Amino acid sequence: LSCHSLHVELVTAHKGLSVTMKLAILFSVIASAFAFAPANTDSKSTALNAFEEELGSQPPLGFFDPLGLVSDGNQANFDRLRYVEIKHGRVSMLAVVGYLITEAGVRLPGNIDLAGDSFGDIPSGFKAISALPGGGLLQLFAFVGLLEIFVMKDITGGEFIGDFRNGFIDYGWDKLDKGTQTEKRAIELNQGRAAMMGILALMVHEKLGVSLLPGVSYN
Repeated sequence: LSCHSLHVELVTAHKGLSVTMKLAILFSVIASAFAFAPANTDSKSTALNAFEEELGSQPPLGFFDPLGLVSDGNQANFDRLRYVEIKHGRVSMLAVVGYLITEAGVRLPGNIDLAGDSFGDIPSGFKAISALPGGGLLQLFAFVGLLEIFVMKDITGGEFIGDFRNGFIDYGWDKLDKGTQTEKRAIELNQGRAAMMGILALMVHEKLGVSLLPGVSYN
């Protein structure tokens, strides 16, 4: 009787395992079918056709939108993201320059507060935040806020996204031909993209304690 019971249990287990394997195979086939099914590329094609001639769409990547942020071809959405990209690029370029200058030991002359602390006493990198006097941080944030609200914005309606001249500062821009203007704007855009990656790398490596700069140690 015990042998018969054991045989029944083995047969039952075998059937259960067989069913499980078949279900697993079925699910794998279904998943594979979905994986190789043709994707809906209409929206991406629309965006590609709409923005492939925009500034910044250049070799080797061309129009590059892996997250599909403008896959609907919405021009207003693209303009807003381009504005943010240019603005962050400009801030990042200033950040990289400031980071390299302070790491090189360049400081303003004189004292930073009435207590007699000099600018030279302030370290570089993240350590500067805790070393700065409270009043200095307040002035810094107030100055950035002033630029954000009243200066670094398109007030008069510029010729292109990111045109903050507002009829005041030109530096000979209007004397350049259209081809040179487009080239200059593309250079700024690409350098801003590189600077965003650059300042991120500098900050991350500083927190990791591994400097990207020769002769600099965070230990």
